[in-house]
Amino acid sequence: MEGWRGAWYVPCLASHETLQELCRKENLRCKSIGITNKSLKSYEVEYLCDYKVEEVRETQTNLIPLSAEIQKPEPVADYIVKKAKQRIALQRWKEELNRKKNHKGMILVENTVDLEGPPIDFYYINEYKPAPGINVINGITTGCECSDCPAEKCCPKEAGFILAYNKQKKLKIQPGLPIYECNSFCRCGPDCPNRIVQKGTQYSLCIFRTNNGRGWGVKTLQKIKTNSFVMEYVGEVITSEEAERRGQFYDNQGNTYLFDLDYDSDEFTVDAARYGNVSHFVNHSCDPNLQVFNVFIDNLDLRLPRIALFSTRTIKAGEELTFDYQMKGLQILSVVEGSYGALANFVAV
Repeated sequence: MEGWRGAWYVPCLASHETLQELCRKENLRCKSIGITNKSLKSYEVEYLCDYKVEEVRETQTNLIPLSAEIQKPEPVADYIVKKAKQRIALQRWKEELNRKKNHKGMILVENTVDLEGPPIDFYYINEYKPAPGINVINGITTGCECSDCPAEKCCPKEAGFILAYNKQKKLKIQPGLPIYECNSFCRCGPDCPNRIVQKGTQYSLCIFRTNNGRGWGVKTLQKIKTNSFVMEYVGEVITSEEAERRGQFYDNQGNTYLFDLDYDSDEFTVDAARYGNVSHFVNHSCDPNLQVFNVFIDNLDLRLPRIALFSTRTIKAGEELTFDYQMKGLQILSVVEGSYGALANFVAV
């Protein structure tokens, strides 16, 4: 790009409009996307704040029959205005999501289906939001002494399990087994092969509007290899009693985002209805490409595992991320799916 002496970096999956916006912001010119000296300061009109349509009467009846009705442009203009407002709202929501996330992967938003805007009363969080009286950090003060994990006394082995990842940092254990990662008190550094989930989502994902009535969904914008960590399922951590109360209310609405933390007991539940991350929008499939695993890092309380979603196979760029709410062989669905594509409530068997 002209006008920039150093390196210029932009998201490789950014839209044409986003790239143009970045160029204008940095006062750069790029002929390949139509930003020249002439158009550098030109911006697309989102919508007209005020306008007036003047009806022109034609006196030549051979052009417009007397019985013909002149179609007024108001409905089309109204749709254009609504679509422009939606585009602005979704753009602002995308910017908000990327400001709040604490992981590497970018979050994009797309709706080419209808006029639905950002969900109301949903707040993006990166980790569990505990209800009063619930401690999701159990005060762990020790970690492994390994200088090169995994060693004989690394965290998983101390807990009685094998290391969950191979040398390529891909999952190597079967569903149902827990993952014990190195914690904040371990001697190993951030490049330790046993620190995967705690680094957050590494892939750029897109929250998109589905075209078959399933509401919002999530697709990956990058290829994801088999047995790779994709995202965590986070939300409010509440007691099972509170979950029962909320569940009755959600049932009346026809949706729920309750996920029981029942690895050891069923004392606590994660509710991602109002507070959550990208996983809030993941849809169900009978042929899923994501699988749940229980993870323990800075909290070794078996009642409060972190919930991680790993790929079950290679997922192509542009493919929707899905999850089997039935969890065959491990867990069964107990409540209906959410209206925005949420994971449902699970009970271990």
